[in-house]
Amino acid sequence: MTDNLILPANYKPLLDLKQTEHAITIIKEFFQSGLSSELKLRRVTAPLFVLKGTGINDDLNGVERPVAFPVKDLGDREAEIVHSLAKWKRMVLADYDIEPGYGIYTDMNAIRPDEIMDNTHSIYVDQWDWERHMTKDERNAEFLKKIVKRIYEVLKRTEFILYEKYPNLTPALPENIHFVHTEDLLEMYPDLSPKEREDAICKKYGAVFLMGIGGKLANGEEHDGRAPDYDDWSTPQSNGYKGLNGDILLWNPVLNGAFEISSMGIRVDKEALERQLELKDCTERKDLLFHRRLLDGELPLSIGGGIGQSRLCMYFLRKAHIGEIQSSLWPEEMRKVCSENNIPLV
Repeated sequence: MTDNLILPANYKPLLDLKQTEHAITIIKEFFQSGLSSELKLRRVTAPLFVLKGTGINDDLNGVERPVAFPVKDLGDREAEIVHSLAKWKRMVLADYDIEPGYGIYTDMNAIRPDEIMDNTHSIYVDQWDWERHMTKDERNAEFLKKIVKRIYEVLKRTEFILYEKYPNLTPALPENIHFVHTEDLLEMYPDLSPKEREDAICKKYGAVFLMGIGGKLANGEEHDGRAPDYDDWSTPQSNGYKGLNGDILLWNPVLNGAFEISSMGIRVDKEALERQLELKDCTERKDLLFHRRLLDGELPLSIGGGIGQSRLCMYFLRKAHIGEIQSSLWPEEMRKVCSENNIPLV
């Protein structure tokens, strides 16, 4: 249970428990306000569960099991705790008639029972899920980069506000975020694993947006998995590479490695959805509610993603374990080892 646990040498939290709770409030309130104004997002209320069989729930990498339960007054139809709201948000854009250039964001809480628990992964997930209506002309890599840069500016402003309150939380974000495609990363570090490549590029630049995650690379392997029906990871770019999605990765000085805080991208249009369902051999999904609405032209073109709340707080507060931020379940052995190494899990 502790094989994947990173135990930083001589670790000591920079903030005590009371300061940590106060700082979490500062981060969450300031960041979501900044994100909302920067991307023109309106707050909406999110569901905790959706009906099974509608295609609305996020499949993540396609193998994770959702928590499911029967609903008595719906004839025991099964509901599922959401994994994320990637598809639900896009339907809300349509149903709320959100105009191009504007979007929505929400507090998303989820349970992912198949997560392997370690410093950064918990079965409890909290993130800001956001989605923005875009035009056909914006459906390109340059627009994706533009949105990433705006999000990064909010990250830097949040880091500064926190530093003003707690001067021992020295800012670490570089001035600019570096963009790199997974194909370039493979060419740069052909002998490293995908995770090792991320570590290497993040150590070099400090903040990276890694593009094109989900499709097969030149070596026949995927950098990482992506479901076929929300992010567009197969559309060719002008430079010949594929994919209009990616991850925001930061260099984590406490854990000494790459640290993902956001997965995001331009969403599939009709052509990309059909292509990716074929590539993943799951064309039967075309009959599900979300997929029918998309294929019938009822859903707008959009860009969106999720930004981990506990992850973001963990990074800014220089915490060694996500359990120092959120209350979740942890193996007793992990609690014991963390306690022995001055890592207090709440």
